[in-house]
Amino acid sequence: MASEIAAWAQDLAAAVSELVLIRNPMPLKVFVLGASVSEISGHRIGTQHNLDLARDLLAPLLAAMPGQVSLAVQGCEHINRALVVERAVQETYGWTLVDVWPVPEAGGSFAAAAMELFEDPVVVAKIQAEAGVDIGQTMIGMHLRPVAVPIRTRVSHVGHATVTAARSRPPLIGGARAKYLHVTH
Repeated sequence: MASEIAAWAQDLAAAVSELVLIRNPMPLKVFVLGASVSEISGHRIGTQHNLDLARDLLAPLLAAMPGQVSLAVQGCEHINRALVVERAVQETYGWTLVDVWPVPEAGGSFAAAAMELFEDPVVVAKIQAEAGVDIGQTMIGMHLRPVAVPIRTRVSHVGHATVTAARSRPPLIGGARAKYLHVTH
């Protein structure tokens, strides 16, 4: 099982790393992660809480995140998909604090692990990140800036869970006669 978890951690880091490295006209400052340990381990979302597994997957990802990118870990629907972030990041963006402490059964194992692994964690109601990865259909879209552009990463699964990834770009306005600063595809 340890080698399987190590492979899952490597796949998670690879999916995030690939997305972080994509050139984009909008600088990447905040990255949202939504992940289900239940889905990763082959079960229906929300049925198999596992804080140890979440720690084992999140710790190497935190260590590998580029310094200029802040990680936000989304909780589950029981806390309205609120996110764990570092206090300094919350203060920088002025995000609304909420009073909840995520636990595996109400908040999700990844959010609970983030509360342990972050230096000074707080929970915020919502954000607008420039990119994100969703492992196991946890619905991170509400926390992405418009316009979200789906990205297919080389890693399509972490464990048994489907990987969905997106970056955002500025909205194109003006129609067919308009000229644009950046070409985005």
